Amino acid sequence: MKEQYYLVSQLPDISSAGEKSTLPITEKYYRDLCSRFLDESDRAVLKKLSLEPPRNPEATGSDFLDNWYSFERSLRFALAQIRAQKMKKDVGTIPVSITADIVQAARTAVGMDSPLSAEQFLYEYRLSVLNTMQPLNGFSVDAVFAYGVRLMLVQRMKVFDKEKGTDSYHKIYDTILGEK
Repeated sequence: MKEQYYLVSQLPDISSAGEKSTLPITEKYYRDLCSRFLDESDRAVLKKLSLEPPRNPEATGSDFLDNWYSFERSLRFALAQIRAQKMKKDVGTIPVSITADIVQAARTAVGMDSPLSAEQFLYEYRLSVLNTMQPLNGFSVDAVFAYGVRLMLVQRMKVFDKEKGTDSYHKIYDTILGEK
C-alpha cells in the first residue's frame, strides 16, 4: 500500500471540532490537497468519495471504502425498511448481510421523536463504526479516504440548526394548513 506521509501530515485534526466551532478545513480544500499527492487511480476514487454509497455494490479500488459503503448501504436499507414497516407498508425481508447492530441502530433512530435527535444518534453511530474501520496504518491511502468520510460527516452535522429547522417546520406546516 502506498504511504502518504506528506499528505496526512498536512491534514488538520477535525476530531475536536465542536458543534459551534468552524472546521479547520473544507471539503474543497481537502480534495484539492489530496489531488496534488494522490496518483491517478486514487484521484479517481477520491472524485467519487461521498456519504451516499452507490446503490449497487461496486469495487472502488479501496478496501476501506468498499467496507464503508457496504456498511452505509446496509444502514440506509435498514432505515428504509423500518420506516416502511412503521407506516404499515409492505416490505420485503431484511437481507442477511445486515447485522443485528445495524438493525438495532436503525430501530432506535426511527423510534426517536425528534428528527434532529435521530440524526445526531446516527451521526454518533456512524462515527463509532468509522473508528472501528479506521485503517491501522494512519499514513495509507485508505486513511486519507477515512479522513475524507469523517470530514464529510462532521460537515453534514454542522449544517443542522435547531432554530432554522423549527422555523422551516412551522412555515411548511402553516402552508399545509393554508395559514400565513
